[in-house]
Amino acid sequence: MKEKYHKWYTQFLSRDFEMLVFGHSGLPIILFPPAKGKYYDCKDNGLINSAAEFIEEGRVRIYCPDTIDGESWFNFNIHPADRVKTHIAYEKVILNDVTGFAKYESNLEKLGIAGCAFGAYHALNTAFKYPYEFSALICMSGAFNIQPFIFGYYDDNCYFNNPPDYLPGLEDGWYLDNIRSMKIILGARKNDHCLQDNKKMSEILNNKSIIHQLEIMQGGGLNWEQWNRMLPLFLSKFFNE
Repeated sequence: MKEKYHKWYTQFLSRDFEMLVFGHSGLPIILFPPAKGKYYDCKDNGLINSAAEFIEEGRVRIYCPDTIDGESWFNFNIHPADRVKTHIAYEKVILNDVTGFAKYESNLEKLGIAGCAFGAYHALNTAFKYPYEFSALICMSGAFNIQPFIFGYYDDNCYFNNPPDYLPGLEDGWYLDNIRSMKIILGARKNDHCLQDNKKMSEILNNKSIIHQLEIMQGGGLNWEQWNRMLPLFLSKFFNE
């Protein structure tokens, strides 16, 4: 399959940023690796290959950006307020640099977004904060509550980056309509420790009349083998509906 490496200087982090892109056409999907992952992890661990059929047939083009989780949510040497501010800077890279580039390449107004484990947090939080940018969301073994990373600290930035908090209070009809127009799949295993997070998120979405699928699959454990099975299955549900 076609593969391209991109490296550029981003003003939002004041440094170079790296990304791999797979495919030649189709729906652009931004795909986040698990916590503290690198831009090449999804390739090296078989996730890209699991979706090879969709990529090679030109149905999707997958964008794998780097992450800075070790400097944001997992950086316990800085104040929680600075953790979330660092995350917001990263979010600007995704929204402006990565999303902008994917739109330019595809000539599409809306993209897909996906992630596994903590990468699913990035995907879901970005999609629901900026639903006018995305038409599809795939979460694999996601955990969506950032409160364990802020140790009781809370401010507006924390609130607006914690989906279990801001979604129940979301009443803006325009935002909700954009979210309701997305294809959404939440996936977890029966024995995953993230299962309850997914059930709670599904309940929140149901309360907001947001159509989605909650896929609870056999087995357990947060690992690449599980995600390599989930991604092609979920893509097939999107394209076969």
